[in-house]
Amino acid sequence: MGQTDLLLESLRLMGIGMGIVFCFLLLLVALLKGMSRAAARLGPPEPEPVPIAGRTPSAVADDDLIAVIGAAIAHYRARRR
Repeated sequence: MGQTDLLLESLRLMGIGMGIVFCFLLLLVALLKGMSRAAARLGPPEPEPVPIAGRTPSAVADDDLIAVIGAAIAHYRARRR
């Protein structure tokens, strides 16, 4: 066998190997998408958020975020002294 024949044979084997891996990955992606759709259909529905009287959910989240940031700053300042 000459070098040309060996090179062509190696390219053919590389193509077969890469093709098998590519097909396997396509199959894996298709199965995962199918499982995701099946889980979304068969699973329980998402619960609706319960509104808090007089406040919007974003206002509650904002107040909580401000409190957490304030506590973190106070902790940092107390530790630095």
